[in-house]
Amino acid sequence: MTQRGRAGARPGGRPGSRRTRPEPETRGAAPQPRVDLGAARARLREVVEPVVTKAGYDLEDLTLTRAGRRFVVRVLIDTDGGVGLDDVAVVSREISEALDAADESGGELLAGEYQLEVGSPGVDRPLTEPRHWRRNIGRLVAVDGLTGRVTSADDTGVALDVDGVTRELAWAGLGAGKVQIEFKRMDEADFGDDDDVEDDDEDEGEGEE
Repeated sequence: MTQRGRAGARPGGRPGSRRTRPEPETRGAAPQPRVDLGAARARLREVVEPVVTKAGYDLEDLTLTRAGRRFVVRVLIDTDGGVGLDDVAVVSREISEALDAADESGGELLAGEYQLEVGSPGVDRPLTEPRHWRRNIGRLVAVDGLTGRVTSADDTGVALDVDGVTRELAWAGLGAGKVQIEFKRMDEADFGDDDDVEDDDEDEGEGEE
């Protein structure tokens, strides 16, 4: 995940989402006000989702947590073509600018400093939407007691290859899928050293008379 700046750079030169408001002294400082994280998250989503959609991505998740005196806003985005580091940097900057504008026009979304993290979902993300399945065609997935390779996903449902048999599952009533991690068998792995072995044999042969 990439951390984006809001005002200035964090120690070490790495940009961070840090407000410039001074921290109160620890001794005798007033307790931090209680914040309804659910309501704050909803307000953040109203600002963030249009920005992500306009940039051509899907907002997969937005979470808001507290880490001491600081809030952590985590945004997960995705698209059919995948998300790269440059995409994350661009979207992070646009979200940060939108949050600044929202603060200036309607008051602070979050009372205090916050850190913004933008990234893409990992393989452990449950497959709950048709787009999730479409983006995992070719992968081995477990769902509703079945484990098979996703061969297609359309408006009606998803098709799995289960031990050579095609199973078609409709979206209605389909549970959350989970991508299975696969490891190559040793006899299928390509270690990339075959050419080196041949070269060694040739070198040995050149030295013989």
